[in-house]
Amino acid sequence: MHPIYRAAEIRQIEHNFIAVNPGISLMERAGLAAAEKARDMLGDGFRALVVCGPGNNGGDGLVVARYLHQWGYQVTTVLLGDASKLPSDAAAAYKQFVNAGRTATSDIPKERQWDLIVDGLFGIGLARAAEGKLAETIEWVNATNCSVLALDIPSGLNSDTGNIFGVAIRATETITFIGLKPGLLTADGKDHAGHVSIASLNIDQQQLTKPSGHLLEQAVVAKYLPRRKLNSHKGSFGSLGIIGGADGMLGAVALASRAALKLGTGRVYLGTLTKLPNGYDPVQPELMWREAETLFTYDHLTALVIGPGMGQSEVAKNLLVRAIESPLPLLLDADALNLISVNKSLQETLRARFHPTLLTPHPTEAARLLNCDTTTIQKDRVEAALKLAKQFNSAVVLKGAGSICALPDGNWFINPTGNPGMASAGTGDVLSGLIGALLAQGLEAAQALLLGVYLHGAAADSLLAQNIGPIGMTASEIIDEARRLSNVWN
Repeated sequence: MHPIYRAAEIRQIEHNFIAVNPGISLMERAGLAAAEKARDMLGDGFRALVVCGPGNNGGDGLVVARYLHQWGYQVTTVLLGDASKLPSDAAAAYKQFVNAGRTATSDIPKERQWDLIVDGLFGIGLARAAEGKLAETIEWVNATNCSVLALDIPSGLNSDTGNIFGVAIRATETITFIGLKPGLLTADGKDHAGHVSIASLNIDQQQLTKPSGHLLEQAVVAKYLPRRKLNSHKGSFGSLGIIGGADGMLGAVALASRAALKLGTGRVYLGTLTKLPNGYDPVQPELMWREAETLFTYDHLTALVIGPGMGQSEVAKNLLVRAIESPLPLLLDADALNLISVNKSLQETLRARFHPTLLTPHPTEAARLLNCDTTTIQKDRVEAALKLAKQFNSAVVLKGAGSICALPDGNWFINPTGNPGMASAGTGDVLSGLIGALLAQGLEAAQALLLGVYLHGAAADSLLAQNIGPIGMTASEIIDEARRLSNVWN
């Protein structure tokens, strides 16, 4: 899996590299790699506008402009800052730029047309919103109908969180240096980074620092899929109990159960808080409906999911206590999380739980668990997921654009799959069922979490590629596509 680095880690990598390679300019390497990417994006075009800011990201832009001009392109370079106040590396880049016979203007000739705009305004060091002319320039770039290449990260985007400082460049492509940054992959970064490529700058970064973050990849997570022997039976593939479905909310537990069944669980039991009129699911009669309390009497269950459509009644609370005290691998979702958030005793019991535990909150549920608001969660999704994993001694997925998976040991992952078609009722219940199925079939908690999250989004992406969505994509459709993909990958 590709490593992901936060800004402080990137700075440490740069420091370590320069300490043993003092004569090498990383800015020159970055600028050359970006110029080559710009050349690819220009294609048959020849007019480029390179917009440079007052820091080292602007220095990268100056190197890009110098190479593009050297290669024969028509380049307009704009420096929005005082050349005499540039940081040392950027100042050196500016000197080379001038020595090559180039000049930079302080204003964009907006009457001209370009085939490509290179964004070198701000990099990963930005800590506040752009103002004045710099903010106006970002807004102007976004208003053009021109392809945009962002250097390292789109200007105005927080590289650690994916949140926007006031206004941010909306790039066609981003070439990021050394390694991936979380801000490119989650929150608003998903809408602003465009296609992301990595220029390693010939640094073996994993020798310089050990990453705790990684990008989920199909080639890795698909290996977790259980392989099936010819000599097997339904008991070979686990028995999953799913508890939920209070009055008026049977759909949630039904979706989770159908997802679990279609991802290969040998037997799926629904333990509901209300009785199904016919005692079975007419759409999926293979599912076995029971009263919720009955599930705790079975000794053949291999995993348990609790929460979908469960409500927050006293009955629901008592069932949750029994689930947490059970020795089974346990996934908690929806109302199970809401009940935990308001009950200190449940929180302590959950923290002390010895058996594998997974939490699948959306941002509002995460905020309740951490006793804050949703805005605080979304300000730093990686940190929020890590805090949840540590506080509740559980594997966690913080759902959303660029879902964050976090483990109690401090390792974290960002999921690249998924699309806006998933923003509909029931998709979270499907995710719980998919992960629960993998737990029931014997996967470790981390494996079940990472594979389930990736597969869930990949199924939605596959539907989108077939023009099934994003408008009107349903949770039920995701179930069937997840089944198809799991068989293709296996």
